[in-house]
Amino acid sequence: MTVSSVDIAILLPCYNEAATIGDVVLGFRAALPGARIYVYDNNSTDGTALKAMLAGAHVVRERRQGKGHVVRRMFADIDADIYIMADGDGTYAPADAEELVRTLLTERADMVVGTRRGVLADAGRQGHAAGNRLFNLLYRTIFGRDFTDIFSGYRAFSRRFVKSFPAVSGGFEIETEMSVHASRLKLPVSEIELHYGRRPEGSHSKLSTFRDGSRILWMFAMLMKETRPFVFFGLISGAVLAASIAFMLPVLVEYFQTGFVSRVPTWILSMALMMVSLLVFTAGLILDSLSRARNEQLRLSYISQPGLVSTASQGAEAASSAGTSRRADAA
Repeated sequence: MTVSSVDIAILLPCYNEAATIGDVVLGFRAALPGARIYVYDNNSTDGTALKAMLAGAHVVRERRQGKGHVVRRMFADIDADIYIMADGDGTYAPADAEELVRTLLTERADMVVGTRRGVLADAGRQGHAAGNRLFNLLYRTIFGRDFTDIFSGYRAFSRRFVKSFPAVSGGFEIETEMSVHASRLKLPVSEIELHYGRRPEGSHSKLSTFRDGSRILWMFAMLMKETRPFVFFGLISGAVLAASIAFMLPVLVEYFQTGFVSRVPTWILSMALMMVSLLVFTAGLILDSLSRARNEQLRLSYISQPGLVSTASQGAEAASSAGTSRRADAA
């Protein structure tokens, strides 16, 4: 299977990227001439949609603000064998798209992430650099070591991944959700290191260090609750149990020394916290079983989609049948 033999869709979510989107579309047209290029405009006010249309892209408007909403719409709307997602700000080189596709095909992966070589120098913002290091470390601690750059927006996907991905996030945390989806289903993934460019003059980052950082941290907690509920609720249960023991010990010490309990309310509080701890632990056990069942459903949804190899085989069979039919007509 070669790059030219598969149906490729290039997906570019954009918000106020008029300064760069035209060159980005032209770059992808040159890198992958046979690919279809879609620009999803997320309420831009600077002429992004017009610039993309003039460059030759298919332009769609998504009114719900946020990258997650755009990605959900793109994945639902578009059918292809391979999907490439990039940003419209010119920080990712379109020339690297062919390498992403080639890696996806040769390794039979479901997602290839273009890790960013120069990300720590992006716009000189140390808050973003520190946040990248912190969240990548946190991801590897909680969800596994499949990825080293969970925030990269330059990715290639198989149809299997796209059509089985729930996409519940609304904003920039969508890349984190993609990574967790691949890790929880143990999908074949790969990473290749690519150059990460600087934004050109007139283009500005939409990220807010504290606002988006807090949203990503909240998403980490929610994804941990959904994918590893036993660990999530086990930690809460352990914290409540520790508080219970802390209130209980002085009362027990007094009882063993004097034979009396003078702080009855403290003892009642410690017992109540003990019960809460046991309830939370039980909830974690039950939700862990439900999470395993949901993982099985997602896995079945994933394998129900045709893989790249079967898609290529179907295309070859169709071409062979067409050739046989033409020869029969000629005879």
